[in-house]
Amino acid sequence: MNRIKIILIILLLICLAPMPYGYYTLIRYLSAIVFTIMAYDYGKNQKTLCMICVILVGLFQPVIKIPLGREVWNLVDILVAVFLLLLLERKIPKNKEKS
Repeated sequence: MNRIKIILIILLLICLAPMPYGYYTLIRYLSAIVFTIMAYDYGKNQKTLCMICVILVGLFQPVIKIPLGREVWNLVDILVAVFLLLLLERKIPKNKEKS
């Protein structure tokens, strides 16, 4: 999952450059998928991170587009990239099964 986070960080930061509209749509789909998987994974033992990922799924989902404007989306992309970087650094405990 760490490799996927790194790839998403890079893709989000590329959004800061002027790109074709299709690129931003692709990022919305990819981000929604990745944050859905992350929400599922964190839902087991990290409720706060799960809720943050659910909010990010809602923000990036491609069905109902949220018109925030280029500057705000750039800020969102940066903040989400920083969030993912912090998750890479953080050791998240796994649930240990009781024997």
